[in-house]
Amino acid sequence: MPGGSPTSKEREREDAEAREREKEEQAKLPYKWTQTIKDLDVVVPVAGNLKGKDIEVVMTKTKLKVAVKGQEAAIDGDLTHSILVDESAWTLETVSGGGKEVSIHLDKSNKMEWWDAVVTNAEYKIDTSKVVPENSKLGDLDGETRGMVEKMMYDQRQKEMGKPTSEEQGKMDMLKKFQAQHPEMDFSNVKMS
Repeated sequence: MPGGSPTSKEREREDAEAREREKEEQAKLPYKWTQTIKDLDVVVPVAGNLKGKDIEVVMTKTKLKVAVKGQEAAIDGDLTHSILVDESAWTLETVSGGGKEVSIHLDKSNKMEWWDAVVTNAEYKIDTSKVVPENSKLGDLDGETRGMVEKMMYDQRQKEMGKPTSEEQGKMDMLKKFQAQHPEMDFSNVKMS
């Protein structure tokens, strides 16, 4: 439909093409990375004959550098968002086939945001609006967020059953209390909105 919004089939095709392009772009990076809402893991392949002393990893709240000493860094730049350095770590691990990899775990400072890249100078970024989060448990949420989600879930169930939401119930309870305090008043025509 020229000039109109795309159909669901067109949108699905465009999303699939974007995912494939993103996958191809990410494969060109000298490292692989994955994330959850709370943390980020980066893997940098290196030669199998290297030892920990041959690897240079500099990790600060806002920067990351990963390099084999004497070589160009695989990652060197400002992090997309800040990390908790004391909760982050790196290891050198042997992988099948005789190679090794530097495995870096970054604990996000803000546990409620997706990163579009590991570092701001990354050649390729992902579309965070298309990230499909893993299922989380209410217990994983902080108290305030959990309370808000539980209230929303309760209100949704109430609406589905044709019953008042917590806000509507609060208004009705307030009206009943007011009626009890003022029996001389006529409330027969009161409408709640």
